[in-house]
Amino acid sequence: MPGIDRVLRPLRRGLAHLVSRAVVTLVNDAAKMQALQVKLLAEETLDGIEHWQPYGFTAHPLPGAEALVLAVGGHRAHSVVVSCGDRRFRLTALEPGEVAIYTDEGDRLHFKRGNAIEVETRVFTVKASEAAHFETPLITTTGRIESAGDQVAAGISLTGHKHPGDSGGTTGGPQ
Repeated sequence: MPGIDRVLRPLRRGLAHLVSRAVVTLVNDAAKMQALQVKLLAEETLDGIEHWQPYGFTAHPLPGAEALVLAVGGHRAHSVVVSCGDRRFRLTALEPGEVAIYTDEGDRLHFKRGNAIEVETRVFTVKASEAAHFETPLITTTGRIESAGDQVAAGISLTGHKHPGDSGGTTGGPQ
């Protein structure tokens, strides 16, 4: 059987290198398909490896993130990264079925049980070229509300809005 072992050795080695764990060392995010430099467990470095990401989602992994590398056709020279994760920043203790998007700075978008969504960040900006709609019976805030434009409540504009005065006249508009 030593002859069979000699024949099968390259096949076993190729299968062993088909899927590998790696650590991200560099990221090129300028191209349409993000390219990574990764260091494999055997101190082997692969450069310019395509990072395949799901449609509609993209991330720029930090050096030290972990990657799962797939050698397409069994050739390391034709490898792709099929997934990147970073245990240093991953949110933990989610309930079964919950989903979260997060960053290393502590920002997070957390889809929680009970149909609740929680956003945590320092500055939250919404850009809508036509309108932003809130269909809810209640909006609350713990701070000030400021507006550079007119406010309209129940069809009444607050700009130029006047009330009947106590002595029969009308009040002036808002200051």
